[in-house]
Amino acid sequence: MKTITLEKPIVRGKDDKISEITEIALRKPASGELRGIVLSDLLKMHADATMAVLPRICEPKLTPPEVAAMDPADLFACAVEISNFLLPTSTQPADASTQNPESPAE
Repeated sequence: MKTITLEKPIVRGKDDKISEITEIALRKPASGELRGIVLSDLLKMHADATMAVLPRICEPKLTPPEVAAMDPADLFACAVEISNFLLPTSTQPADASTQNPESPAE
């Protein structure tokens, strides 16, 4: 799971039952959740492909209209993580939290 802190919270609810979603967690999609999606479109971070997959793999669950109303910076952050999920482990970017701080930078 990868947690994304949203630049612009998603407002959900009406009247006195309004809540804000300030972060979402993304999980690696299963093959069936990619049905109908061109994988190269996800790797290229196309907005339509990202918006189609995002409701299938995020927590809390977002509706397609909520995803369509997301701030572009938030959609881009999600697209980056989704494209990283598709890469083989050996080619994925190193997670800064797992790097040795004493090792020299390359």
